[in-house]
Amino acid sequence: MIKANVILENKNWRKHIKSPSNYIKKKFIKLSKIKDFNVNKEFSILLTDNKKMKLLNNKFRKKNKPTDVLSFPIKNLIKNKNYIGDIAISYEIINKRSKNSNFLEEFDRIWVHGYLHLVGYDHKSIKDFKQMNNKEILILNYFKK
Repeated sequence: MIKANVILENKNWRKHIKSPSNYIKKKFIKLSKIKDFNVNKEFSILLTDNKKMKLLNNKFRKKNKPTDVLSFPIKNLIKNKNYIGDIAISYEIINKRSKNSNFLEEFDRIWVHGYLHLVGYDHKSIKDFKQMNNKEILILNYFKK
């Protein structure tokens, strides 16, 4: 099953998710029922803020502004071949977007997007975008069951 090390760097996340680690574990149980996602993979999720996201985005993408999610895939660089990388997510952006929807749904959409980047999906071309978007929709709809 998929596992995540959840790092809570910004306490504001607890306003909407009492136990982020438990929340993610429950999502992984649902994900494991989807054929392509019943895999032994591990990654980390950093739940942070705009200030940290701006620093990371500037350092790794040369963009001096905060962003919603950053993914850092790892390709067999470490002994644990099941470890696929790291995701960082901004509280402020998720919270702002959720004003027109639901915080948990927006959070799920963003971490799933980041996870798909870790396993090799991207949206550099229209074809890639459609493929990744369809996979996101499949997963998010499965969460609603």
